[in-house]
Amino acid sequence: MEESGNQEKSYMKVINYIKMQISHGELSIGGKLPAERELSEILGISRNSVREAIRTLDNMGIIESQHGAGNFLTGKFESSLEESLSMLFLLNQIDYNQISQLRRALELEALLLAIDNISDEEIHSLNRMLSQLEKETEEHNVILDKKLHYTIALASKNTLIVSILQALSEVLDRFIVDLRREILSQEDSRKGLMEAHNEMIKSLMARDKKLAYEAINKHFDIIDEKLRSKEITND
Repeated sequence: MEESGNQEKSYMKVINYIKMQISHGELSIGGKLPAERELSEILGISRNSVREAIRTLDNMGIIESQHGAGNFLTGKFESSLEESLSMLFLLNQIDYNQISQLRRALELEALLLAIDNISDEEIHSLNRMLSQLEKETEEHNVILDKKLHYTIALASKNTLIVSILQALSEVLDRFIVDLRREILSQEDSRKGLMEAHNEMIKSLMARDKKLAYEAINKHFDIIDEKLRSKEITND
């Protein structure tokens, strides 16, 4: 049996080996990792150490374990980031205002980047969503609202911004149940958000960064006002 110190070192051997495989181009997203037995033999460590490394990488969202099929590289970091942010929230290290402030900054940067990078097809898709938002039920509007913001984030072509915004959105939805639905169900806030969404898409079409700045601030001013009115705290 390995001593605890050696086991920790062996566990890191697996992670470092996978990093090396990625950096050498021998392993990429969707690729299958060597079997536990093979990793154990390659690295000269116990299968327990291999399993520990695999569990850690799975929890981090780096790989996905599929029963009977093996372990595959996924690079889905949103889930681990979401869990980390949720824990910080529960420990009173961050609050809703801080989450909203970060979202405002990142959504603004995403929109500004999208102005430079968005395709005509993506703009057409956003316009279709906007038209649907004016016609659909409250429940479907919640889904469309998230999809609209996600599409703009994707158009930024910045993977890190997309991942962080996804995690922040899920944390807010987790701890403030139905906040998005409540905002969209009230006439004044729903109208304000529709205007903000319209201006966001107009800024993309006109490549107008000043309008983008105004639209994002209008959007998050409405959300922050709703958060204040609910008097949400971590206590």
